[in-house]
Amino acid sequence: MIATVTWQAKRYADLSLDELYELLNLRAQVFVIEQNCVYLDPDGKDRHPEALHLMGRAADGRLAAYLRILPAGLSYPQVSFGRVLTAADFRGLGLGGPMLEAALIEIERRWPGADIQIGAQAHLQAYYGRYGFEPASEPYVEDGIAHIDLLRRGRGAA
Repeated sequence: MIATVTWQAKRYADLSLDELYELLNLRAQVFVIEQNCVYLDPDGKDRHPEALHLMGRAADGRLAAYLRILPAGLSYPQVSFGRVLTAADFRGLGLGGPMLEAALIEIERRWPGADIQIGAQAHLQAYYGRYGFEPASEPYVEDGIAHIDLLRRGRGAA
């Protein structure tokens, strides 16, 4: 069952204080508390003028899912996305695919034909492969979790 979620991408400057608090709180809940990854989550990239915060809101207004889209040259030479999460209350409802599709649409709208590189948890390689992502590195450990860089070639690629 796929939950009904409304997707919206906003730049940092367009986030309300409550939205910023909510997304940072949810990122801390998932990455710092649940996954026990001790790192400085607000890394300065959130504030980049081209960074986008993709938020999925449930019908009741709660933040159900989130990811951050970054322009080329900020994390990777290519456009990228990360901080991908679904809130605990919304897991298992099929939000991953719609969130990824919303992100790919937003990236294509802002950066037509762009390549996209991500650092994903290694166990999700096949999942992202369904969306055209291919391995771009050997597996590596980040924050105690196996990761792999994945690349999706845009239509502008030679």
